[in-house]
Parts: sequence; structure tokens; C-alpha cells
Amino acid sequence: FPTRGSSDLREPDRRFGPRAVDVDVVTVTAAAVVAVLAAAAVAWLGIDRFYGSMPRLTWLPALTLGGLAVVEAVAGWQTRARIERRPGAGPLVPLLIARYVVLAKASAMAGAIFAGLYLGLGGWLLAQRDVLAQAGLDLRQAVAGTVGAAALVVAAVWLERCCRVPSPPGSDPAGNGRTGADGPGDDPGSRGR
Repeated sequence: FPTRGSSDLREPDRRFGPRAVDVDVVTVTAAAVVAVLAAAAVAWLGIDRFYGSMPRLTWLPALTLGGLAVVEAVAGWQTRARIERRPGAGPLVPLLIARYVVLAKASAMAGAIFAGLYLGLGGWLLAQRDVLAQAGLDLRQAVAGTVGAAALVVAAVWLERCCRVPSPPGSDPAGNGRTGADGPGDDPGSRGR
């Protein structure tokens, strides 16, 4: 049995070959797609029922989402520079990077929900623009909101990627646990058995 300090506990699953799927990316992508679709359905149903009593759409939410996307993209760029220890990048603060990861995950989900809401709203407005004059005017803000929300999702994923620590020198970039010292047929997990 592997002990607590044993490297056997950290061996990757090799059943799927050296280029196994990154489960975290698949999970985030699936959750974001579900959030977009659910929010779009809720927005379509809600707007269909309450459009006449809603206040007019403004540009502020779209600009806020776009502004947040810019801030997170800049934070990602600065974080990557700090992790790579580029000159003039400043010190690496692990707690700040952990907070950025949390911010990125929350922003990706919030951006996906807003993208779904704006997609549902935009779809309904597009369908009704010939019937309702105001729908055609509100469509521009809905498109801008969709673009801002999508930009926030992209920036959040970028920030999360920038917070990852690179593999140590001599290790396999594919993440299958082999180092430059391992031969082609060596299995690091089978040593010492």
C-alpha cells in the first residue's frame, strides 16, 4: 500500500494514454454551457411575460461586464509575469494568486449566466423587433451585454490559466508524470514494488 509521503498517491491515471483530458476544463466548460442554456431559457420566458412592465435596457451592465473583463485580463497578464519571474513584474504573493483563482472561477460562472440572460433576451428581442418598435432599440444593448459577458468568461478563463504554476524543468509538459530521466518504457509508479 502507498504511504502518505509516497509518490504512488500522485501518479496520474494512464488508462487514457499520455494526453488525458483535463477534467477541470471539461467540468468548467460543461457547467458554463448548462448555466448559459438555463439562463437563456429563464430570460426568454421572463421577457416574454414581463417585457411591457420592464424598465428600458441601459448600457451600464454591458460596460460593467466589459470593464471587469479588462481588469481580469490585465490581472492575468501581471500574474503570468510574476509566476514566470519576469524583470519588473513584482513579487509573487501566493495568497493573491489563490484569490485570483477564486475570482476567476466565480467570474466565469457569473459571465456565463449573464451571457445566457442576454442571449435569451436578445433572441426574444430579435424575434419581436418587427412587432415591437422598442424591441429593436433594446436589441443593441442586449448584443453589447452578450459581448461583455462573453469577454468576461474569456478573461476569467485566461486569469485562471495564468495562475497555474508551470511544470518544473525536466518534467513532461503533457502532465503524464514522466521526467527526462525516465526511459520510454519506465513507469515511475512501479518502482520499489
